[in-house]
Amino acid sequence: MAMITKQEVLKLANEQSSNYVSIYIPTHRAGAETLDGQDKIRLKTQLKNAKAKLEQRGLSDKEVEELVKPVNELINDNEFWRHQSDGLAIFLSENTFKKYTVPVNFEEFNYVADEFYLKPLMPLFNGDGLFYLLSLKNDEVKFYEGTRYTMTEVITPEEVPSRLEDVVGYDFEQKNLQFRSGQQGDSKSGMYHGAGEGKAEELNEMKRYFRAVNDGIMTMLHDDQNPPLVVSCQDFQFPVYKDVNTYQNLHDEHVSGNPEDKDINQLHEEAWSLLQPHFTKTRKEKLNLYSEYIGTGKASADINMIVKSAIEGRIDSLFVQSGAEIFGDYDHASQEANIQDKLTDNNISLLNLIAIKVFEKGGSIYIMEKEAMPDENHKKVNALYRY
Repeated sequence: MAMITKQEVLKLANEQSSNYVSIYIPTHRAGAETLDGQDKIRLKTQLKNAKAKLEQRGLSDKEVEELVKPVNELINDNEFWRHQSDGLAIFLSENTFKKYTVPVNFEEFNYVADEFYLKPLMPLFNGDGLFYLLSLKNDEVKFYEGTRYTMTEVITPEEVPSRLEDVVGYDFEQKNLQFRSGQQGDSKSGMYHGAGEGKAEELNEMKRYFRAVNDGIMTMLHDDQNPPLVVSCQDFQFPVYKDVNTYQNLHDEHVSGNPEDKDINQLHEEAWSLLQPHFTKTRKEKLNLYSEYIGTGKASADINMIVKSAIEGRIDSLFVQSGAEIFGDYDHASQEANIQDKLTDNNISLLNLIAIKVFEKGGSIYIMEKEAMPDENHKKVNALYRY
């Protein structure tokens, strides 16, 4: 899986083209849905519906088939379907074809309009527990992207060394010196078997290795995202990695123990248990502020006010009901939203517009179940303003 960055989403948001197609489907890592092609069938169904909408917009059969050709090729790419996460997002226009395999379980959905539909991607960036996990072993480095519900391995760039020996120049295991956890219960300090003069050399080699890993990882994390990064390693290794780390949001606690003994599900469970208090605290603080500020002008559930404030960059936190939708158009001159019953060739998703604008301006977006929304009377969208 390749990572999707904030800059890529902003590019999609500002795409200059026509006949934008956005498709979302849930996918599976294994099992019948993968082996029997059920995920592939889901994509075929959504593509068929999207093609019908393109024809309604006046495209000829030939123009439609030319536009959707990359998706048809993807449907027939068996190797692609063997490497899925929990959701697949596809963005297609006359100038663009992008596909993202992400750890978010999407509802099946297609959207054909004069913009890409990006709202379902928002939990990947803020408000819903996105984090990174780095698993460190002497002979293997793995990097994961996770949310509160799931985690997916990310394909690391070639700058990330896969083994210690790739950095230090010889097989680490052939050295008759090994780390062991510190004596007298001090698991934080690394100790080594072997001659005393070898200890400093081994520590230096481990530091060189971890520095190379950090530098390689940072080639992926140059974007302005800063989800917490959790490291999974043995206790004595964490202070060494911490010493060479340059990522701005390395979590103070690590997943303790040998990563060799843990599968992806256990790694996810242990990482999330470390991070959950952080994410829960932030979300709860924003919800409490909404309740405190509603009626004061510092919070609102009014769609016109929210659209205007989103465009002006005045929203601190946006709460959007999962699966909800508000269609219509927005008049920039009068700053009025005209709400309509359904999506047509001449309107857009107002919730998508709001989410994109809040995202562009650096606000937080929380996609929430109906019963968790802060405003009891106005469920679909609530906003906490910057003051």
